[in-house]
Amino acid sequence: MSARQSAGWQTALADLSLILFMVTAAAVSKQPPKPANALNRPVAAAPSPQGEPLAIYVAAPGAPPLADWIAGQAPDNRQQLTITARYGPGAQADALAAAARIAREAGPSGAGARIVIEPGAGPPRAVLAFDAAVAQGLRNDAAKPVSRKVMP
Repeated sequence: MSARQSAGWQTALADLSLILFMVTAAAVSKQPPKPANALNRPVAAAPSPQGEPLAIYVAAPGAPPLADWIAGQAPDNRQQLTITARYGPGAQADALAAAARIAREAGPSGAGARIVIEPGAGPPRAVLAFDAAVAQGLRNDAAKPVSRKVMP
């Protein structure tokens, strides 16, 4: 057997690999650039982390003022007020204005409120919940062993 015949499959494989490389490079060069954030990393869109709701307020006709509703809830500094407003096509500005109005109605609690504007239907709502990061910290604290003094 000659050395020339044994290298035939290697040459064919190299040719196919080169063709595959060229086709892939041509396809990649025609893709639009991905949006990047300030650190030049791809932007990942994901919903904001939220804990389990403790209380939900719907800004419907006849609902009490939001400040009164918040005053009736058990106060806790670890709670996060999240105001969500939904919008239809072309009505993002109206939804943002409604969310800002509800935040003003909340009084001092509305100053640190998380405002979420999302597509959909329905009245604006406010939710009191433990933030997901706080809830994770609470779970970690609960998992730690508790030291107790033994009384003599």
